[in-house]
Amino acid sequence: MTEPIFRLETIEVHAEGEPGRVIVNAADFVEGDTMAERFDFCVQNLDGLRRAILREPRGYPGLCAVFLLPPVNPESHFGVVVLEQGGFTPMSGSNTMCAVTAALEGGLVPMVEPVTEVRIDTAVGTVTALANVSGDKVTSVTVVNVPAFVVDIDRPLHVPEFGIVPVDIVFGGQFFAQVAVADLGLELDPARGKELARAGALVKLAAQEQVDVVHPLNPAIDAVNLIMLHSGDRRPGVTSQNTVVLTNGPLSAADPRTWTGALDRSPCGTGTSARMAALHARGQLEIGEKFVHRSIIGTEFVGELTAATEVAGRSAVQPTVTGRAWLTGRASWTLDPSDPFTAGYTVGDIWGPQ
Repeated sequence: MTEPIFRLETIEVHAEGEPGRVIVNAADFVEGDTMAERFDFCVQNLDGLRRAILREPRGYPGLCAVFLLPPVNPESHFGVVVLEQGGFTPMSGSNTMCAVTAALEGGLVPMVEPVTEVRIDTAVGTVTALANVSGDKVTSVTVVNVPAFVVDIDRPLHVPEFGIVPVDIVFGGQFFAQVAVADLGLELDPARGKELARAGALVKLAAQEQVDVVHPLNPAIDAVNLIMLHSGDRRPGVTSQNTVVLTNGPLSAADPRTWTGALDRSPCGTGTSARMAALHARGQLEIGEKFVHRSIIGTEFVGELTAATEVAGRSAVQPTVTGRAWLTGRASWTLDPSDPFTAGYTVGDIWGPQ
C-alpha cells in the first residue's frame, strides 16, 4: 500500500457558526522551540499543507483550521497556530473556542466542573480560556485574549471605488482595519455577502498599500490582515453587528477578479477584541462594561474589557470574549502521492484568483 504524503487527525468544530478544523497531530510536522519559531516555520514551510487542508477537495472558502501543538511554557496546556484562507495567523478567538472545546470534549485536556481553565501558547503571547463545563459538555468558552491596542482612529484611507474612507487600525490578536459599513454605502445583510466581501477586499488592498504596522513584541506580525465592516457608533438599545472579510488569495489593484473573499460566520473573537479597544478609545465602552457583538448570521459573542494595560509601553486594554462551540465530527485526512491536487485547488465560481 502506498504511504500517504500526510495524515491529519482532526476534530471538526464550529464556534457560533464559524467552522474550525482542529488538527490534533500537528506536532508531527511543525518545528520550533518557541511559538514565534513555530509560526515562522509554518509560514516558510507549510503553506502547501495549509492550502491542501483548506482548499477543495478537502475544504471550502469559509473554513479555518488550527494546529494543536505541545505547549512551550510549563504552565500551558497546548499551543496553537491558526490557518486561514489568507495565510497563517497567530491568534483567533473563534478558533481558540474551537480548539478548547475540541481538546476538552475530545479528552485531550481533563475537564473540571464547573469551570476548566486552559492556558494556550500563541505567537503573540499566552492566552487563558475559561470553559464552562456541564458533565461532558463545554457550554461556553471565555477567551482571555492578548492585550488589544489602537494604532490609529479615523485614519483616512483612499479605497478604490469608494474614495476617502475613515478606518480604525487596531490590534486584537491580529491587525484589523475597521470600517463603518454605512461609510461604504452598504448594509450588514447576508444577502449582500458578495458586495460586502468585495468592499472588504478593496479596503484591505488600500490598507496594505497605505498603512504600516508592526507588533512591538513580534515583528513578524507586520500587516493588516483582516477587515471588519461594522454597524458604527454604539446606540442605546441596538446590538452592535459586524462581519469580518477574509480574503482567499493575493489582491491586485489591476485585477478586479481578486477583489473577493469570505465572510466570518461568527462575530470574530480577535475582531471583537479590537472593536472594543477602538470603542474604548472613542469613549463609547467603559472598562468592565459588557459588549454584545452580533455576526452576519445573527450569532453573538459577549466581550468585556477587564483592565487597562500596556504593550511595550503602548497603552492597551485587556479583552475577554465569550462564545459557544460545538463538535460536528472527527476525520482522518490524507494525501495520496498520486493525487494531482497536492496543494488543493480553487475554481472561480466561489474562489478568487490565487
